Amino acid sequence: MNKTRLEAFSDGVLAIIITIMVLEIKMPHEASWEALKPLLPVFVSYLLSFVYVGIYWGNHHHILHTVKRITSGMIWANMNLLFWLSLIPLATGWMGENHFAPNTVVVYAVLLLLCGISFTILQYTIMNSSRFSAELEEAFSNLKVKGIISVICYTAAIPLAFVHTLISGTLFALVSAIWLIPDKKIENALKKISEEEER
Repeated sequence: MNKTRLEAFSDGVLAIIITIMVLEIKMPHEASWEALKPLLPVFVSYLLSFVYVGIYWGNHHHILHTVKRITSGMIWANMNLLFWLSLIPLATGWMGENHFAPNTVVVYAVLLLLCGISFTILQYTIMNSSRFSAELEEAFSNLKVKGIISVICYTAAIPLAFVHTLISGTLFALVSAIWLIPDKKIENALKKISEEEER
């Protein structure tokens, strides 16, 4: 399998995930502003999940740019990640419809934890597939640190949801802020490699 096919398949799955999430938002039959109020938690949960799926799409795109040859391990690590991501619409809808009840936030946190672990597995699979330049190794190290912080935050969000769901929500927002902009070191390292190959 070439890299383009793997990327195209992943992009398609992520696009479907976003589409399913937005279709879960049921517009009211009334035309008053009051009728929109019950949709606010649903919209907030959708917005949070939309950002998360976008973050995974961007970072997935970045790490696959470091790959020259697709292995069977990468294919299955990628499928594992897509499986857990495909469950996000379910957890998003349940959380929004129930106004961020503790149990729903716990399920959401567990799912984000599993997605984070799956992304880390994909990253390690790519790292072990071939030898990389020192610059790329450093960039991957930065991703490791961000991954560890994410796992700690998601794990903490699970019990803290029973204290107050806003605490868990703050941790979700913190993780999304950490990952929002893909690591520029990967871009810079790949640019340097490209320039060296052209010489």
